[in-house]
Amino acid sequence: MGNTTSISLNILLAKILTKQCLREPQAAFYGGGIIVNPEFDHGIEGWKVFGQGKIEGRLAKEGNRFIVAHNRTHPLDSFSQKVQVDQGKIYSFSVKFVIVSAWVQVSEGSEIVAVVFRPTKGDLTHGGKVIARSGCWSLLKGGMVANFSSPIEIFFEVKFCKNTSAEIWADNVSLQPFTKKQWRSHQDQSISKIRKSNIRFQVTSADKTPLEDAQVSIKQTKSDFPFGCGMNYHILQSTDYQNWFSSRFKATTFTNEMKWYSTEKGQGEENYTIADAMMEFAQSNGIRVRGHNVFWDNPKYQPSWVKSLSTDELRSAAAKRISSVVSRYSGKLIGWDVVNENLHFSFFEDKLSQNASAEFYHIAQQLDPNTTMFLNEYNTIEYSDDEASSPLNYHKKLVEILSFPGNLYLPIEDDQFPCYVSSCTKKIRTRVRTGYATRLKLVSVQAQYLEEILREGYSHPAVQGIIMFAGPELAGFNVTTLADINFENTPAGYVVDELIQEWNSGTLETRTDNKGFIDLSLFHGDYGVTVKHPLTNSSATMSLRVTKDKPQSNIHVLIDT
Repeated sequence: MGNTTSISLNILLAKILTKQCLREPQAAFYGGGIIVNPEFDHGIEGWKVFGQGKIEGRLAKEGNRFIVAHNRTHPLDSFSQKVQVDQGKIYSFSVKFVIVSAWVQVSEGSEIVAVVFRPTKGDLTHGGKVIARSGCWSLLKGGMVANFSSPIEIFFEVKFCKNTSAEIWADNVSLQPFTKKQWRSHQDQSISKIRKSNIRFQVTSADKTPLEDAQVSIKQTKSDFPFGCGMNYHILQSTDYQNWFSSRFKATTFTNEMKWYSTEKGQGEENYTIADAMMEFAQSNGIRVRGHNVFWDNPKYQPSWVKSLSTDELRSAAAKRISSVVSRYSGKLIGWDVVNENLHFSFFEDKLSQNASAEFYHIAQQLDPNTTMFLNEYNTIEYSDDEASSPLNYHKKLVEILSFPGNLYLPIEDDQFPCYVSSCTKKIRTRVRTGYATRLKLVSVQAQYLEEILREGYSHPAVQGIIMFAGPELAGFNVTTLADINFENTPAGYVVDELIQEWNSGTLETRTDNKGFIDLSLFHGDYGVTVKHPLTNSSATMSLRVTKDKPQSNIHVLIDT
C-alpha cells in the first residue's frame, strides 16, 4: 500500500508541475503564426543571439530540428526574433522547450523558463513560464495584448538559474495574432461547448403521435455556474442592499465576517452572530457561500491576542479555531480558503512548523470532507513580476500540501487560469481560486477591462465559478463599485448585469416542428418547462436539469388529450 501511494503521489505531482513533457515536440500551433522559421527547418534563419553566448541549430535523434543557446553567462542569454505587433490585437504564444546541462541533474533535471517580450520603448513583459526538464519537451504557453504598434523582440529567460552555462533548447515556436472580434468568437465557441448542452424535446400525444406546432415555454430558474461578488455586514442593515444582491447573484464570499479576527476578538470569546446571520440570508435566497477564511498567513491580520502567544499556545488556539469554524459551517459551503495568502506570508509556518499549512488543509478536509479546499492568493496571474505567487510557485505550494501524509486525494484544484490574461488586465488585481472561482478587484474602474477578464474566465474550462471583490458603494466597495449609494448601476455594474443576462437562457417560447421536435442549446442549470397542445387546452409541465455531464439529451414530453 505504501509503495502504491508513493507511486500515485509521484505521478500526480509530476502532472501538476510539468503538465506535459513529451519525447517529441508537437507541431507549432497555427503553423507558427507570424514567427519566421518556427520549426527550424532552415537552420537558425530569422533568429539571432540575445545577450551573450552562441546559438546553433541541431537535429534530434527523433528527427526534429531545434535551436540551442549555449556558452551562456546570464539568465537572459538566449535567442530572439523581432516581430511587428499591432495595437489592440491579442497575441497567443507557444513553444516547446527542453533544457540540458550538468546543472539539470543537480536540480533534478528541471528549471523555470520564461518567454519575454521587449518593445522598442518600455518595460519588458513576461508572457508565460514553464518548468522545463531535461530529456523531454515541455509546452510553454502564454501571450500578451498589445497596447501599442511597434516591433518587439521575443526572447527567453532561465529564471533563478545559478548555472547560467545551461543550454536552452527550443522548437516549434508560435506567435499568433487575433483581433478582439476573433478572440470574442473563440470565447463564444468555448462558452457554447463548456457551459451549455444540446437538448432535443419531442412532444407527442398519448398514442405517441408527434404533435406539430405544440407551444413550448422554457424558463431557466437557476444557473449551475456560481457567479457573484463579495458581501459584508452592511447587508444585514439594508433592505435595498439585500434586494440588489439577491436579484443578481447566487454566489458570494464574506469579506471579513468569517475571519478569525472577526469571530474571536478576545481569546475564548467566540462570536459568530454576524457571520451566522449572513449565512442565513444567503441560504434563504439560494446564494452559495465560499468560506473565507480559516487562517490568514499575514502576521498583520492575526487577532491582536494571537500575536503574543507562545508556540504551544498558538498551536492550541489554532486547533480550536479550525475545529470551531470549519465544523460550524461544514456542509454549508461550496469551498474553503483554508490558509489565505500563504505564498506571500508565513506566520504559521514561522511559528509552528514548515508543514503548518498542509496540516491545516488536512484537518479542514477531515472536518468538512465534501467541500473543496482552495489556495487564495493575489498576483498569481495578473502581475508577472511577483515571483512569490507565480503560477509555478502556486503549483509548488500545492505539491507541498498534497505531499503531506493523508492529503494525496485532498479535494483541491490545480489548473491555472490562462497566464496571458495578465497582459490585458494590468489594472485589475485578481485573487485566483484556481479551477473554481476568481475574485476580481478593479484598481481603476474601467468597465472594458472588467468585461474582458470576466469573459475570459467564463470561457475557460478550468474556471468553475467567479466571485468578484466588488459590490455597492453603500457597503464600502469604493475600488470596484457596481452600484452607487442609491443602487444605480455604475459602468462596471452595467457590464455585470449584461453578462448575467447573456449567460442565462432566460425564458424561451418556441413551437415544435412537423415531427414534434425542438432542438435547443441551453446553459447548465435548472429549468421549468410548460408544453401546450396545439389544438386543445391540454398541457404538461415538468422540471428539467441541464448539466455538463450530459452534453446532449433527448426529452420526451407526452400530452394526454
